[in-house]
Amino acid sequence: MKSIPSRYAALLAGLVLSMAAPLCAQAQNLSIATGGTGGVYYPMGGGIASVLSKHVPGMQATAEVTGGSVDNLKLIASGKPYVGFTMADAGQDAYKGEAKFNGNKVPLKTLMILYPNRMHVVSVEGRGINRMADLKGKRVSTGSPGSATEVMAFRLLEAAGIDKDKDVKRERLGVAESVNAVKDGKIDGFFWVGGLPTAGVTDLANTPGTKLKMVDHAEAVAAMNKKYGNLYVEDLIPKETYRGMDTDNKQATVMNILVAHENMDEKTAYNIVKTIFDKRDDLIAVHKEAANIKLENQKAGATPIPFHPGALKYFAEKGVKVN
Repeated sequence: MKSIPSRYAALLAGLVLSMAAPLCAQAQNLSIATGGTGGVYYPMGGGIASVLSKHVPGMQATAEVTGGSVDNLKLIASGKPYVGFTMADAGQDAYKGEAKFNGNKVPLKTLMILYPNRMHVVSVEGRGINRMADLKGKRVSTGSPGSATEVMAFRLLEAAGIDKDKDVKRERLGVAESVNAVKDGKIDGFFWVGGLPTAGVTDLANTPGTKLKMVDHAEAVAAMNKKYGNLYVEDLIPKETYRGMDTDNKQATVMNILVAHENMDEKTAYNIVKTIFDKRDDLIAVHKEAANIKLENQKAGATPIPFHPGALKYFAEKGVKVN
């Protein structure tokens, strides 16, 4: 076989590189910061990663287990290619550089409003917890470090007149760990903010010999909003949601949002939002809370963080006026 003259070899090599360059430029890795395995963020994040990887050319997305909203916001702040689930209240703190983000504003943009996150104050029969005041002197989990559950639990305790440091024996566990701790008698109850149904709470409710107790707390919403802004609404967890509930649970709800760094390019943001809405049925098959991802819910008043221009472009194409 004759060798290729050097000048032609160089030309051929240059041609191969020039053809490969656009392909390399299109390759895009994206991490989706979710939450613990016992909640809704993680399975839904896995569903979103799947549809993005399958339907956005050149994108390879993966869902990542995290401590929750606060951790997710810190990951986005790192500048690495992340999008993250967060509750609106934790997102507001990050955007303004307050509370756990004191002096460290995170440059965020909202990609979309996801679904309502409902505060669960959970115990079981026999632990003496029937109302918020009964939490005093009890051992309870207020959520894992780095979670928005912890943020909202502290605010709810405060609004209910309970000192988080003096009045309760506090643990910092995720939902799956909290459920196991209740089963083992190590804690008397726990706080959890999540979609319906949350797998961990379902597990506890279905445990033989256990009767679930969901503590009403909607009356605290007004005090929470007075101090922190109109982020919370009085809501209900229907009694059909979990086995053992005798009545609807009157509770506080906050919206979940999907956020990204403000430096995310418009095309990427557009593709993410478009694909999630186009493939919403695939996400509903993963978790039914995805049915609450609706165009009519995309309103500026539902998020304290401005929408990304790429998201606004998609909404405009759909005739949705966000502002």
